[in-house]
Amino acid sequence: SYLLRFYGVFPLPQRGRKSMKYIDQFHEGMRVSDVYLCKTKQILLTKNGKEYVSMTLQDRTGTIDSKIWDLGSPGIGNFDVMNYVYIDGDVTVFQGSNQLNVKRIRKADEGEYIESDYLPVSSKDIKEMYRELTALIQSMKNPWLKQLAESYFTDDKEFVKRFCFHSAAKSVHHGFVGGLLEHTLSVMKLCDYYSAAYPMINRDLLLTAALFHDVGKTKELSAFPENDYTDDGQLLGHIIIGTEMVGERIRTITGFPEKTASELKHCILAHHGELEYGSPKKPALMEALALAFADNTDAKLETMTELLKKAGDNTQWLGFNRLLESNVRKTTV
Repeated sequence: SYLLRFYGVFPLPQRGRKSMKYIDQFHEGMRVSDVYLCKTKQILLTKNGKEYVSMTLQDRTGTIDSKIWDLGSPGIGNFDVMNYVYIDGDVTVFQGSNQLNVKRIRKADEGEYIESDYLPVSSKDIKEMYRELTALIQSMKNPWLKQLAESYFTDDKEFVKRFCFHSAAKSVHHGFVGGLLEHTLSVMKLCDYYSAAYPMINRDLLLTAALFHDVGKTKELSAFPENDYTDDGQLLGHIIIGTEMVGERIRTITGFPEKTASELKHCILAHHGELEYGSPKKPALMEALALAFADNTDAKLETMTELLKKAGDNTQWLGFNRLLESNVRKTTV
């Protein structure tokens, strides 16, 4: 299967059907007739009390908000979330972003689609990112932190496969195959810079905290193509899950210093920076503060990147974004 090929040699799948209209190619006025993965589906009411369907369609290049306004049309067939659906529709623009007005829809038949066309994948080389990540691990001097890092990211082959395939989020940022690896590596690189710029920082502690800060997402989110919250994800969240994963592995390393373990777990617990952002603790160590800044920097800039990509050629104001807490647009030069 695709997953086994991915796990084996980390290849990026080739697009299987050259004639497919990918979401990142959509533009206003385009007529679309093709197969997409239905990621979400809701029946809502207009202001006039008329039912309509709001759904998210996905292919490997991204997602698009889609609407079925006329549920009584004979062209509207039965389908469920996570079905591959064949649609006919028109691309419109709503509040600065592309939207699909679906006229006809049905569940797609086997043979009408290739599953790898619907897995969003990092644009960066996954094998190279993993090489960079392990090189940063090898640069650590602290034997305890290095042993802990290697126990997961070098010695545990099944974990490595799962980590490299996983996303960093359901939808907000890095919500694609390789997203967790890409985000973790970016945060580690920022932390490596911080440790050089601010010599009081304990580099090995900060790099290890960056390496493990989102490791709980391997259990918070299910694997692709679902990429949705698990029961533990809903009940505990990745910060608590990740702290537990690190604590469990530390207990298998005889002699691991207790203070180092507590400092590392504090950094993970505080990496969202504020209590209202989900952190059980606010940063009390310089390394925890640096990690929170690095995590927020990469998450916000990737959020902006994905938002502007989805806007296509639109250089106008895109409207207020609740995640960025601002009205945003592309620069003109």
